[in-house]
Amino acid sequence: MPSTARSGSFPSLSKRAIEWPTWLLIAAIYGSWFGLIMQQHRLNPLLVNVALTLVVAWFMSLQHELLHGHPTRSPRFNRWLGLAPLAVWYPYDIYRQSHLAHHQETHLTYPGIDPESNYLAPAEFDHLPRWLQPPQTALRTAPGRVLLGPAFAVIGTWREVYRQIKQRDYTHLRIWLAHIGMLVVMLWALDYWFGFSPIRYLLAVAYPALGLAMLRSFYEHRPAAIPAHRVVINEAGWFWRLLYLNNNFHLVHHEAPQLAWYRIPAAYRADRAGFLARNGGFLLPGYGYLLWHFAFKAVDAPTYPALRVSI
Repeated sequence: MPSTARSGSFPSLSKRAIEWPTWLLIAAIYGSWFGLIMQQHRLNPLLVNVALTLVVAWFMSLQHELLHGHPTRSPRFNRWLGLAPLAVWYPYDIYRQSHLAHHQETHLTYPGIDPESNYLAPAEFDHLPRWLQPPQTALRTAPGRVLLGPAFAVIGTWREVYRQIKQRDYTHLRIWLAHIGMLVVMLWALDYWFGFSPIRYLLAVAYPALGLAMLRSFYEHRPAAIPAHRVVINEAGWFWRLLYLNNNFHLVHHEAPQLAWYRIPAAYRADRAGFLARNGGFLLPGYGYLLWHFAFKAVDAPTYPALRVSI
């Protein structure tokens, strides 16, 4: 975070060499996606669906890396690397805008201010229809986040699009039209050239991929009076670290958003005690822990508590 990050903790920030790990990552993700699509008729359909789900979730982690200024110094070039609608549900440009707003540390996790907040204001929760209140609690369980979270996220996104159009706010209309146009072309090509139906891609690949990506953000932030205490350190295993590009060490990312994904673990190991002191000991032992311990109980309430904030 800007208020706590120390330049001495991140010596690599002053140097920008060619980011070969990120270029290899880009090649691996796009190559895997195309390879699976082209070879799908030779493979088990369920295996293809699962593999593509992992690749698309990985692609979403790559988009996060791109918007933070990697692998080049050109935001325009990085944008082109992430524009492909492989993940379906959100345009890259919309995600970039909302995520950079999320990095306004003072209001981190605040509903209605932080666009990536997982919480509702108490008044908003109370005004929900009764039948919609239990699902909000279910979203605070790990399975609810993975299985129901994408539906709520997509519906919420389109409600916002509808609200903007109704109010004649066309700020993002061009972005959405370009994204939908590319998506239609991609789904048509998948069906026409490879016999991969759009319904299959949407429901058996893109939807579970979004759910898998949302597991990372399930409990990476919590309400707390001190902003740094709101950001988790999750000491996940190698599979999750690779899938989420080390964003599980989330406080490291918030303190140095421009730090490349492959440099994050070393930065964390160099100052583990300091990071945990700064975030108030907000530490998790992995995503398996979340899946096991919060399979049937909520990790916390869906409503945001009143806090006396320390800035």
